[in-house]
Amino acid sequence: MACDTAFRIIVRRGLKDLTANHAATCEGGADALHRMRIALTRLRTAISFFSPMVAGPQRARIRDELKWLNAHLGVVRDLDVAIERLREIDKRRPAADHGSWSRERAESQLHLARVLRSIRYQRLVNSMSLWVEKGSWSTKAGKRAARQRACPIGEYSASRLARWQKKLIQKSRRLQDLDTKQRHRLRLLNKKLTYSIESVAELISSREIAKQQATVKYLRKAQRCLGQLNDDARGRSLALTVGQSGDRASQPFLTPKHEKRLIRSAATAYKKLAELKPLRI
Repeated sequence: MACDTAFRIIVRRGLKDLTANHAATCEGGADALHRMRIALTRLRTAISFFSPMVAGPQRARIRDELKWLNAHLGVVRDLDVAIERLREIDKRRPAADHGSWSRERAESQLHLARVLRSIRYQRLVNSMSLWVEKGSWSTKAGKRAARQRACPIGEYSASRLARWQKKLIQKSRRLQDLDTKQRHRLRLLNKKLTYSIESVAELISSREIAKQQATVKYLRKAQRCLGQLNDDARGRSLALTVGQSGDRASQPFLTPKHEKRLIRSAATAYKKLAELKPLRI
């Protein structure tokens, strides 16, 4: 399969998932919001993965609009994660009051619904649908552009994924010394690599997919650990602005002991990932 065909298949699938969860997210569905954000992340990852082929002013505009949408979805999603975590912490204290969080969630949901029903959102979906099918990248003249579009997806992916994996492993070696922002960037790179492997694996043979199982296994384990660390950081930040006060506002969702355990687990996963043979598709 050529890269231009693969790109269209992956983006069409992402757009379908995004729009399929639109109505339920507008109505306040937390699960639909989560699925919509995953679809959006997959779309952004696909654009990054195929960036040499689709580079240009149109890609830049769409990338910026997707970033805008992600920011609005992220506000409500972060609140959902924090509220869920608080309920787990306070499950032995039925009298715990999360009213300020619920009110903040309701207000943020109203704003998100307006965003999702806006002309800007509709324009984004329509322009991306048109761009993936008939964008300037698909008709760009020149031998190099033609080779990029016609390059077999397996050949292109082997090189692209290997570079991303190498970069991820290099950055992960300093994991225990990274601050919150640096860990977040490592988590995003981990997610990009995972989603790219999964997207490409769906387009190749089952025999080739089997080769990626160990890689994805360690990536997912590290992702879970880094995700919990990020949720803790976001929860503490939100607690300072959502009506909490006193010691409760700065109380971490994770104990220092649990945090260290998560960092060790992620570091172990990356060490095992580094011991695998170079990634091949």
